[in-house]
Amino acid sequence: MNYRTILFGEGLFETILWQGKTKKLLRHYERLKNSAQFFHIPCPDFESFYRLIEEKAEKRKNIYVKYCLISKGEGIYHSYPEESESLVIIKDYKADLNPKKLFISSIKRHSRNPVIYHKTMNYLTNILAKREALLEGFDDSIMLNENDEITECASSNILVVKGERLQTPAKESGLLSGTTLQILIEKANVKEERLKIEDLYTARAVFILNSLTGALPVSQIMDKKYPFDNEILQYLNSLIDEENQP
Repeated sequence: MNYRTILFGEGLFETILWQGKTKKLLRHYERLKNSAQFFHIPCPDFESFYRLIEEKAEKRKNIYVKYCLISKGEGIYHSYPEESESLVIIKDYKADLNPKKLFISSIKRHSRNPVIYHKTMNYLTNILAKREALLEGFDDSIMLNENDEITECASSNILVVKGERLQTPAKESGLLSGTTLQILIEKANVKEERLKIEDLYTARAVFILNSLTGALPVSQIMDKKYPFDNEILQYLNSLIDEENQP
């Protein structure tokens, strides 16, 4: 039996801030399951998923968990997976909550590429975009699509504040809709819209979102600087924290 994840990058993962059996954990599992169905990778049920992480966590909380669903099967690239194997990586985690500086990446995504809508273990595009930002002295990269619409950062989703309106790039622009973003779409009336670079430069505030840090303020995009809006930040993170409670 060959590890198709190693041979072809056919595998999935979820990055989780472990708090036990929470609503947020279920969101991670549902995304994993939906992607597994798309790629025909056998997926364990929720209880098996939960118990394996719980066993590895050894009663610790607020730790980094990476759950990998490894595809196994024939070594022919176009064949379908026959089995899967779960790998759980655990490590201590301390969030860097400082405001972030974002770089507009030269690396683009194509909105009609179906793979980008799933959290796969072929992460090379994101790696290149992140490295590009770091080399330029920024924290993360914003990737555009073939129409110069904003998609997402290399490791987070984007939320834009225009007046009193909360906006995020439309999923159809070509992005992975994160579990944290989904909470805010449902609870904070965040609107999904096709956004361009001009929308960032005319925004009153910008935030990035991911599973480990929640919402973080953006202090700068290229040469444009943004004021710190603690009221909105606290509001967003209070909604996120509700789903991280056991």
